[in-house]
Amino acid sequence: MLVDDVFIVELKAVEMIKPLHEVQLLTYMKLSDIKMGLLINFNVPKLKEGVKRKLNGYLEYKGIKPVRE
Repeated sequence: MLVDDVFIVELKAVEMIKPLHEVQLLTYMKLSDIKMGLLINFNVPKLKEGVKRKLNGYLEYKGIKPVRE
């Protein structure tokens, strides 16, 4: 899901996030030339435990200082 042409949200409901899921999100980001993405797994007790942020290179959007993950 593309949100305001700013970041991609990939939704999952899996037992655990695997490296394959992260690579899938990074591939979508590279192909779309989007710098930030969220990988959200809904199959966790607390939602904040299932959220991962990924950055594709430097984040330079609306005056935000460059961040590297």
